[in-house]
Amino acid sequence: MAIGAAILSSLCCIVPVLAIIAGTSGFASTISWLEPFRSFLVIIAILVLGFSWFQKLRPRKEVQCECETNEKPRFIQSKTFLGIVTVFAISMLLFPNYAHVFYTKVEKEITRSDSFNIQTASIPIEGMTCTGCEAHISYEVDKLPGIIRSTVSYSNGSAVIEFDSTETNISEIEAAIKATGYKVAHKR
Repeated sequence: MAIGAAILSSLCCIVPVLAIIAGTSGFASTISWLEPFRSFLVIIAILVLGFSWFQKLRPRKEVQCECETNEKPRFIQSKTFLGIVTVFAISMLLFPNYAHVFYTKVEKEITRSDSFNIQTASIPIEGMTCTGCEAHISYEVDKLPGIIRSTVSYSNGSAVIEFDSTETNISEIEAAIKATGYKVAHKR
């Protein structure tokens, strides 16, 4: 249960990485609905792991029994197995903090353009919670032709995109952001 909760809590960052590896990055947006439950799932994972360790480490009461119980527990019932599960669960809980390392830098050929064709747009984005979200959006936007630089910040809730207006436009950039599962917040 702890592994399940740990994986579910970071699924919003795991699926985009797996989708990009598989070449189906559009699939990643189907998991974004789990993000609001992340805190709850993290707490469940920690509580289950804590309870499991408590059960494993608490002193056992001696029972007067004539039977022989010197059996070694199965591997799945051992402290070693619980340790492996704990390390895996913690690495899944922390995945959003290091997910950005799985996104490759998009290599693009930048052609020299007139400086009056270069535009900078600041686009507010809703739903980002970690550096993995930043990397996912930046990866998709950088694939567009004419993108010179993209700086995405989950803490600011925005992306600052520098682009050549003869090759792309704000509508295409917003469509690329929406394809990742995040919402472009239009100012009212």
